[in-house]
Amino acid sequence: MLKWIARRRLAAFERAFNYDASYLYEILDASWKAFTRFAPVMKMSSHREDIPVDAWYAAKIVAMRSEDCGPCTQLTVTMAEKEGVSARLLRAVFDNDEKAMGPDVTLAVRYARAVLAHDLEADRLREQIAARWGQRAVVSLALSIAAGKVYPTLKYALGHGQACTRVRIGETETRVAAQTPSSSVRESAA
Repeated sequence: MLKWIARRRLAAFERAFNYDASYLYEILDASWKAFTRFAPVMKMSSHREDIPVDAWYAAKIVAMRSEDCGPCTQLTVTMAEKEGVSARLLRAVFDNDEKAMGPDVTLAVRYARAVLAHDLEADRLREQIAARWGQRAVVSLALSIAAGKVYPTLKYALGHGQACTRVRIGETETRVAAQTPSSSVRESAA
């Protein structure tokens, strides 16, 4: 009965976001225990407190792109758009256009890149985030960044990783290569 409910929820998620969750079905079919142990990660990935939705999604996209340039990135973009994040802003994040991002999103993007690169700059940026939005915002960003790495890694480990695909942002498609955090930090510092 519980597997049936889980399957229905996964199917609804797939329909809502036009996303292939076959790797989650694979986990569910292989081991109910494994699926229930992974379920809290799904909740963790949606945790957001005290941080603007656009800044939160921007950090999540940066983390996702460090591991993936395909369906997981598209899913995150689609979710952001459904929550009202503008296509213009999402394109600015993909293009690393800090002027178009604005100060809040730029701070979140720089923080995510520094964290992913294990750059000491993350400490200074974390302090700025805490001063601007509070410690719950820092925790929300940390969970988002961590979750952004989990899904693509799990998919690749299970054989569901895909080569780079076009990501649709608003009405346009963009071919997006996975972006390594160290190159992103160097680019934003330039």
